[in-house]
Amino acid sequence: MPMDSVPEKVKKEIEDLRKKVRYHNYRYYVLNKPVISDLEFDRLMKKLDGLEKKYPEIIVPSSPTQRVGGEPLEEFPNVIHDPPMLSLDNTYDVSELREFEERVLRQIREVFLVEWVIEQKIDGVAVSLEYENGYLIRGSTRGDGVTGDDITQNIRTIKSVPLKLINYGERLPYLEVRGEVFMPNSSFLSLNKEREEEGLSLFANPRNATAGTLKHLNPKVVAKRNLDIFIHSYGILPESIKNHRGALDFLEKIGFKVSPLREVRKGINEAMGLIKKWKKKRFELEYPIDGLVFKVNSLNLWGRLGATSKAPRWAVAFKYPAEKKRTKLKKILISIGRTGVATPVAIFEPVFLAGTTVSRATLFNQDEIERKDVRVGDTLVVEKGGEIIPHIVGVVKEDRRGKEKKFKFPKRCPVCGEKLTRPEGEVYYRCINIGCPAQVKGRILHYGSRDGMDIEGVGNVLVEQLVSKGLVHDYADLYSLKKEDISNLERMGEKSAENLLLAIEESKNRSLNRLIYSLGIPFVGTYNAKLLSEGFPSIDELTKPSMEELLEIKGIGENTASSVVSFFKNEKNFAVIQKLERAGVKMEREKEKKKEKGLPFKGKRFVFTGGLEEFSRSEAKRLVEKLGGRATSSISSNTNYVVVGKTPGSKLDKAEKLGVKIITEKEFLQMIKEIG
Repeated sequence: MPMDSVPEKVKKEIEDLRKKVRYHNYRYYVLNKPVISDLEFDRLMKKLDGLEKKYPEIIVPSSPTQRVGGEPLEEFPNVIHDPPMLSLDNTYDVSELREFEERVLRQIREVFLVEWVIEQKIDGVAVSLEYENGYLIRGSTRGDGVTGDDITQNIRTIKSVPLKLINYGERLPYLEVRGEVFMPNSSFLSLNKEREEEGLSLFANPRNATAGTLKHLNPKVVAKRNLDIFIHSYGILPESIKNHRGALDFLEKIGFKVSPLREVRKGINEAMGLIKKWKKKRFELEYPIDGLVFKVNSLNLWGRLGATSKAPRWAVAFKYPAEKKRTKLKKILISIGRTGVATPVAIFEPVFLAGTTVSRATLFNQDEIERKDVRVGDTLVVEKGGEIIPHIVGVVKEDRRGKEKKFKFPKRCPVCGEKLTRPEGEVYYRCINIGCPAQVKGRILHYGSRDGMDIEGVGNVLVEQLVSKGLVHDYADLYSLKKEDISNLERMGEKSAENLLLAIEESKNRSLNRLIYSLGIPFVGTYNAKLLSEGFPSIDELTKPSMEELLEIKGIGENTASSVVSFFKNEKNFAVIQKLERAGVKMEREKEKKKEKGLPFKGKRFVFTGGLEEFSRSEAKRLVEKLGGRATSSISSNTNYVVVGKTPGSKLDKAEKLGVKIITEKEFLQMIKEIG
């Protein structure tokens, strides 16, 4: 349906809903002062989403519904920063901070003290956001300061990033702002817990997790990691703004999240109280900071002070040193995670560190223990990685007295007694018995999760009771539950039991990719599960291929392939899958029904490269598929068209070498118009 045929009343309703959602997003994610309940907000979003699905031709990239979208990327195009994204000079000493102030005063030849704006120094990843007429057009990484990567799709998933500015922001023809993307502490801990359970390497701190997430090629994965941002720098603003504090306040008014700490002090001496206060208070925050930033308040003085090739002369970062403590290692225990990963955990004498008392820290794996030569009885040096996770920095070998004992990794699971295995190329030992009591609860929760079989009602309290009372021993046992088994459980009654059984019954018809993910195969997340379901039409077929055959599926790596083969070779796992089949769980992929008529792009393959102006990448792909074509991420001799946008990557070179037809976005739009 052409845009013109959408009723004006509907257009107005959709735009009104978008404004309301943007406003409440701003109240919640930027100001942290919501004025409606989560339920009311969800209703607004559902209403907007429903109308946009009914009238897809009215969807625009700036709509709140379009934050998470797009297929996985193959590459990030380059972006040139003009002016370059400079870093800040650092100091760890108050005397050096005073020396910096003296240099500023000497340069501006001022006898009076200057005003400083003091902000939190977020321990995150620097990014640039660009807006035209109030709309987000690009997000990019700092890179080397001159050249960064275009990560617009990933930036769009951050809910505190406005897709459209408010309160006169749209009147700015062009605006660039810069800030720090970070991962909240709770999200970081959850992510590392998931990775540990899946046998993946852990992120050392929130900053590393943020950097890895921003460079992830699948925006849907990025969206799940709950990134956030604080804006601290900017380009051209209205002439009425004369100082940095006023600029930050203005940015907040037009939709940006800025540092909640933006105190003005006259002279460094006046800031001593803040330095002492935040040395302790930083541990109370939900996000990582590693110091304070001091900026001259007057924007006129910024111009007079200028910058070196690396850093501005009007700002400096005062960083707090990481806190370390010594303690004695008492023992090393083995913890078994949801997917059977056996993780060594150091238990040491309690120490007060970075605001809390800690007495344990992960040693990650056997290789890490050997690399650091950790022995029971050693004196350890412990710190908090990113001020969050207790981390063993090293061993004080000078304190050894000859009684320390080397740790030997057990050969069997300490919980179920199954043999621990360590596949070639992996760093983790695993218990691959999915009936292992240490894994049962986690695996059932994973099986019933929203991304899995989506069984409403299967939560921590219920699963704890089901397992402790012996009603289930694996996730297949969910399908054997009877009303009388569960109606007397805590928080359950007859009606709740009926609803749960209905939800369990409905889960039998979930898609094949959901089932594959739900099985809890190590290294198989939602994306790999989708790839496997596209490569094999049923669970039965998935049990047969060799590792080499699995590696033929684009996107499946060696760890995943090896894990799939090992999982289905285990007799106990296979027995659970047979129970699922006997229970009536659908084990095959649905056959797709395609309409043959009215598909002008039928049989045609398109590849999009570079930034598009009229569409998001995902919108363009959906349009191609709607017209019967196929939008792929890689170029081959079978590709019919390569659509080129701004700053195309290496795909353009490859298309030219293969002789594939190259068209501009304008030519692509003309093709669509000619179709009618």
